Amino acid sequence: MPAADLDLLGPDLETVALDQDAVLTRAGDEIDYVFFPHSGAILLMIDMADGHTVATGVVGREGVVGSLSVLGSSPSGITAVVGAAGTASRLPAARFHAAFGRSAAIRQAMQKHIRSMLIQFQRGSACNALHPVEARMARWLLQLRDRIDSDVLPLTQHALSQILGVRRTTVTLLMRNLRTRGAIRSEQRGRIEIDRSRLSALACECHRVMRVEAEEIFSGHQSRAAARTDDPRISEAETDDAM
Repeated sequence: MPAADLDLLGPDLETVALDQDAVLTRAGDEIDYVFFPHSGAILLMIDMADGHTVATGVVGREGVVGSLSVLGSSPSGITAVVGAAGTASRLPAARFHAAFGRSAAIRQAMQKHIRSMLIQFQRGSACNALHPVEARMARWLLQLRDRIDSDVLPLTQHALSQILGVRRTTVTLLMRNLRTRGAIRSEQRGRIEIDRSRLSALACECHRVMRVEAEEIFSGHQSRAAARTDDPRISEAETDDAM
């Protein structure tokens, strides 16, 4: 982004710690700040009237939290919770709105971010409706792993039950099954170590599709070519078409 556009944000940016489980924005509250994560991961949660929760998306250093406030003043529709500790730059929402209105570069960057989030929301809705809970759990573990670049995830079974919208006993059973298959190497209090390749084999296709489509948005079409090379189902289909 050009320096002049960054300068529209710079004076009011402050670096803040993203503490594990901290709530950045609560559903129903006005959005006061916009967060640009440098590290860690932030979960976007929907809170239901009966007390159940479910995650609808996750944001890491590729994205922004609170960005939809540029569409107009209204209460937040989600609760943003730190799923993996890190740091972020924080900016008052009013300052971000002013910069958004003045800078085409900022608006273009925001368009890319919003498109990538729509992919998560749309694909996630279909996944929740159609895919088994074990495959969905594998997808979420991989999505978090993508943001923090570590095979050791700072998660409890309770947090996973909230992310998936299922009972704690269901998560316990799923964890046992994934350990048996070698997709989870170990589990300690608040830490789950995964085997990325084995977990990928058990996840539904949604993780791969979300990742490839997001990479296309941010970096062009090269990622789709890589996905075609890596996915034998696509290669076989293309071979059949050629025949």
